[in-house]
Amino acid sequence: MNCTEFLANLTDYFDASTAEALREELKQHMEGCNHCTVTLNTTRQTIEIYRNEELFELPEPIRQKLHHAVLSKCAEKLKRRKAAQP
Repeated sequence: MNCTEFLANLTDYFDASTAEALREELKQHMEGCNHCTVTLNTTRQTIEIYRNEELFELPEPIRQKLHHAVLSKCAEKLKRRKAAQP
């Protein structure tokens, strides 16, 4: 099992719709892969927040930094689209 295979099966893992043998492979992979363990835990926390409809207020400096990053990415994408147009 590699990280790509792990990620491809992550939704089924959460839905508990994977065969037991595959669940074991996923668990074994996580034992040796910190990246996938973090991904699993972060996804699990995101699902819980969504299910609980919790709202989190970001501190103003972080909110501004995130807002600026999103706007910058959008501007870059728009610039690339315009450059690609004939």
